[in-house]
Amino acid sequence: MNILFIANHLNIGGISSYLYALAGGLREDGHNVYVASSSGELLEDFASAGIKHITIPISTKKEVSPKIIISFLKLKKEIKRYNIDLLHSNSRTTQVLGSLLSRYTGKPHIFTCHGFFKPRFSRRLFPCWGKAMIAISREVKEHLISDFKLDNERINVINNGIDLQRFGDFSARQKLREGLGIGNILLVGIVARLSDVKGHTYLLKAMRSVIKSFPLVKLLIVGEGKMRDILVKETEDLGIKDNVLFLPQAGGRENVLAAMDVFVMPSLQEGLGLALMEAMAQGLAVVGSAVGGIKSLIKDGYNGLLVEPACPEALAQAIMRLLGDERMRNVLGSNARRFITDNFSKKKMVDATEKVYEKCLEKTGN
Repeated sequence: MNILFIANHLNIGGISSYLYALAGGLREDGHNVYVASSSGELLEDFASAGIKHITIPISTKKEVSPKIIISFLKLKKEIKRYNIDLLHSNSRTTQVLGSLLSRYTGKPHIFTCHGFFKPRFSRRLFPCWGKAMIAISREVKEHLISDFKLDNERINVINNGIDLQRFGDFSARQKLREGLGIGNILLVGIVARLSDVKGHTYLLKAMRSVIKSFPLVKLLIVGEGKMRDILVKETEDLGIKDNVLFLPQAGGRENVLAAMDVFVMPSLQEGLGLALMEAMAQGLAVVGSAVGGIKSLIKDGYNGLLVEPACPEALAQAIMRLLGDERMRNVLGSNARRFITDNFSKKKMVDATEKVYEKCLEKTGN
């Protein structure tokens, strides 16, 4: 198959990680894989994996934009040039672009829903869902059915897959910690875009209580986003500025994860939680809020701890419980890696996605 993925960008984040794992796995299976995007920090990684990139000006969040039209005009030529068999979009704007291209070329369009959409009128008026949809968790599928009345048969639940070879190595731990200037103290971490839905503010409030019991503990916040200045000010207002480190997205999340002792995902809403899955694959003890796909990843007391969302007190208790018990951290971390290995491998994701592609091609006669 000749497969064209469409993404807004290839900067570090959940969708880029998903594309890198899926596109790489498809390449390993002998398919020709192309990615169209506005480029990004991970472009060289994709090129090294043998994935050809097509640059388009799709860096927009607007469903009606000249950038979509310009991208359409370029990609319709590239689809013919590379004899593309199917299109696979990964965001609302690329979903619109994929739908336009599918109508023009007759190529099937598949869309992966990575989270939860607001049921806006425009999404009902111009659905653009594609011939088939992939939901990254059962909760996301239920959202598509209940909020958009989509046909159950068109939606395939395929969980994100983790390239386990990238995770589980702690050999660079000491060097990483020295680079952060933290030595051997306990380190709590979160990797997520700095957005209110990720729950950073509740984690900061929780850390104020944690620091009273563990004065030397540090919190590492990895990510970028519109909330950065607000969160920095909050650390000052809470009096915990000296215990909190902010780090922009670093290439290869496995690197920064190796420096942590506890990983926290206090999201208010989460399709599945790729960063959480990667932390579990690394073998870290994790704490997550009981929302969305997080509930399908963390089995409370076995491979992590689940807490009530938007509750700093519960979050603080869970973090302190892990910081004070090294044996529990090791046991939960070991179980977490085993759980990801058994249930969320890259191969499972690739194989299941190939079946969706084949079914779509059979229906269109391509």
